[in-house]
Amino acid sequence: MRKHILLSLAVLLAGGAEGRLAAQQRDSMRAPSDTAEAARLRAQIEQRFNDRVKQELNLNADQATKLRDTQERFGTRRRAMMQQQFERRRALDGQMRPGMPANADSVNKLMDGMRTGRAEMVRIDQDEDREMAGYLTPVQRAQFLQMRERLMQRVGEMRMERREGRGVERGGRMGAPAPRLRGGRRGRGI
Repeated sequence: MRKHILLSLAVLLAGGAEGRLAAQQRDSMRAPSDTAEAARLRAQIEQRFNDRVKQELNLNADQATKLRDTQERFGTRRRAMMQQQFERRRALDGQMRPGMPANADSVNKLMDGMRTGRAEMVRIDQDEDREMAGYLTPVQRAQFLQMRERLMQRVGEMRMERREGRGVERGGRMGAPAPRLRGGRRGRGI
């Protein structure tokens, strides 16, 4: 149970592209110890995930080291691209506000950028898979991708729970669902 709660906490703190932007904005208002704690939890989750991958894929020390290096390198590229895509989506949302005329040139540039970003994400995945093929068997690569996908699905579920007001409270307890207002919408006038 403690392991699940710790994982939940760190995933909530780590987040993906959306979480990172929000975290960066909050970090400017947080005490330095909060970000240090988030970094510590992220590192702990990464270590536990790597340990589990090593065990389930039956990796030798050399394979585990190479996989960790690959994940660090491609993870950095992937996170940067996800951040750019998030910023593009946010800018596009800003252009498409109801009642406000959108700037066609800006919208076109943002749409082109999003398309380019999606293509870059595919290239990152292909490059990463090609590199892993040098030290993992096809079965190990497939197992790893499945494990990572399950982790990412769980992260998405936890983000959704957090948005719905059920997250991990300080102290490690799961929070109760927030009260629903009018048709299930929260935070919008009554």
